[in-house]
Amino acid sequence: MEQTNPEKIRNLVLRERRLAVSEREWRHRLRGYGYALRDSDQGRIVTSLLGGGDLCLLTGRAA
Repeated sequence: MEQTNPEKIRNLVLRERRLAVSEREWRHRLRGYGYALRDSDQGRIVTSLLGGGDLCLLTGRAA
């Protein structure tokens, strides 16, 4: 079940970051949900592994 609400996605991603002990583990945990991260000038963007599109922006640099 994929979440499409950007606020729900952002909350999930940030919750997983708090649970992860490293950046590598965080990215691995996100892959399990079908998400990936990419860096941009505006900050980190959560993308869909299946659709390949941008889903939401994480404000600043979460890490």
